[in-house]
Amino acid sequence: MKPTLLILAAGMGSRYGGIKQLDSFGPNGETIIDYSLFDAIRSGFGKVVFIIREELREECTRLFGPKLEGKIEYDFAIQGFDSYLPADLSDVKREKPWGTGHAVLCAWKNTQTPFAVINADDFYGREAFETIADFLKNDTDETIHTLISYQLKNTLSENGTVSRGVCTVDDEGFLTDVVERTKIERLPDGNIVFHDLGEPRILDDNTPVSMNFWGFKPGVFPEIEKMFHAYARANFNAPKAEFYIPKVMSNLMEEGTGKCKVFTNSSDWFGVTYPEDKEPVRNAIRRLIEEGQYPEVLW
Repeated sequence: MKPTLLILAAGMGSRYGGIKQLDSFGPNGETIIDYSLFDAIRSGFGKVVFIIREELREECTRLFGPKLEGKIEYDFAIQGFDSYLPADLSDVKREKPWGTGHAVLCAWKNTQTPFAVINADDFYGREAFETIADFLKNDTDETIHTLISYQLKNTLSENGTVSRGVCTVDDEGFLTDVVERTKIERLPDGNIVFHDLGEPRILDDNTPVSMNFWGFKPGVFPEIEKMFHAYARANFNAPKAEFYIPKVMSNLMEEGTGKCKVFTNSSDWFGVTYPEDKEPVRNAIRRLIEEGQYPEVLW
């Protein structure tokens, strides 16, 4: 059974200053999504679901539909403020979507196979797609999910602080904890620190971190819905509260209903958080093309 790829593309891009999911980075105007789609197809995925806001549907169809036609099945899932909310919370006012965990839930009706989840604005590389596709095709245990982790030193931006899910992994390669750190940077003295707890605290360069490249078995959807309902009821007065995927995985582990196998990727990750990140990403893609990892013209 071929796995499905869910692409998280409903975010607002407030720090970037525009819709970075649809911005061009390749030599022929390719988006980062284009490279993820290319890697997904050649790694054996059978379907792509774009999780978007309704107002992006027309543009996404125009940009990606002709490229994917005849190569892979594709669909759209809409992440609305009221999607999958409990009936008694239907009038809750929100300033932003409910977060990545909620976005995955919004793709429930579109997803019948094991599935991977990625950010639209992150470049993960062929190795990561092949690793997760192989796991999703061959591991039949419905309670074991997966995460592609990266070394922290390979995921920083030179243009500001970043948010990362800092992972703890046991001797058997299973995730035991993931903590979202939102203000990570490399200092002039060479140390990588985070500032969440007040005084800067050092993180090792090789710390495994989540870049939101998860793999799940489809039986997880009812569990996510139950968790989201509990979260929404607890946070209906917090219009900026977000229900993240790491929260889903943490709850599964705490309740003993799921485990997460972690695969470490030593490749460089790159993505766009700030406008100044655009040129380095373009240069990185150009280097990969020159190395023969991607064709000059993708489609």
